[in-house]
Amino acid sequence: MSLPQSVRDDAVVVERYLGALFNDMNGPANRLADSMRYATMNGGKRLRACLVLAAARLAAGGDLPAGAMAVAASVECLHAYSLVHDDLPAMDDSDTRRGEPSCHIAFDEATAILAGDALQTMAFELLADARTHADGNVRAALVAALARAAGLDGMAGGQMLDLEAESRIMTLDEVRQMQAMKTGALIQYAAAAGGIHGGADATLQSALERYARDLGLAFQIADDLLDYDGDAELLGKPAGQDADRGKGSFVVLMGLESARAAAAELIADAEAALERWGDAAAPLRSIARFAIERQS
Repeated sequence: MSLPQSVRDDAVVVERYLGALFNDMNGPANRLADSMRYATMNGGKRLRACLVLAAARLAAGGDLPAGAMAVAASVECLHAYSLVHDDLPAMDDSDTRRGEPSCHIAFDEATAILAGDALQTMAFELLADARTHADGNVRAALVAALARAAGLDGMAGGQMLDLEAESRIMTLDEVRQMQAMKTGALIQYAAAAGGIHGGADATLQSALERYARDLGLAFQIADDLLDYDGDAELLGKPAGQDADRGKGSFVVLMGLESARAAAAELIADAEAALERWGDAAAPLRSIARFAIERQS
């Protein structure tokens, strides 16, 4: 399926916003700025950013709150940092990303490490900026939530577990926990951040978090399915890398059809979490369905 026009329009606006941010960079470290731009502006569906914007609109009652675009951009910067570091020889050792040379190939390893570092700090700088939200408590809540999603109990911890998976066989529960941290945490943050910025009440905030928790796990199962039998040209990177490195995956541990069924069930649960909000939550539901029907 394709995403609805409203979501695709959001992705285009986010892309322009990010481009403007990088174009405004000035300073002596031009090579670093170029590598940050390269890592962030090399395609991608901007699904995490679109989650932020859709959740913010739902929380605010329809209109996009001022400053929400900066929150969306911060998620994309943090995601780009994680991909740059994932691709490094010491991590997943991938030479391509979205059909182009990985950042450490296009530049060099040291520059790629610094690009990731700078993109991560840029994400927090965007959230802390007074223009992102007038209420300092809201900005602090966004910063704290992103820190949790990115740190020991989130992406960084999940990446550590992923590296350990190369040297031992993981159980299904362990793979589920690893992926909830490595991939799911930032997806869950994206929806939660939109709710926080848009002023969601406790009921909606809880529903957004349940929705994104199930979406995050389904998204990773879909990634495993693509890694197992996806088209490398469409993926923009080699297929089968996880299997080649001996990593456990949902497909390996559950079987192909069971993995597909589990992803579909998770998406159904994600959609059900937002049922009471009806058509206002349609963009979020469409993103959920797209997450398991995509080809890349």
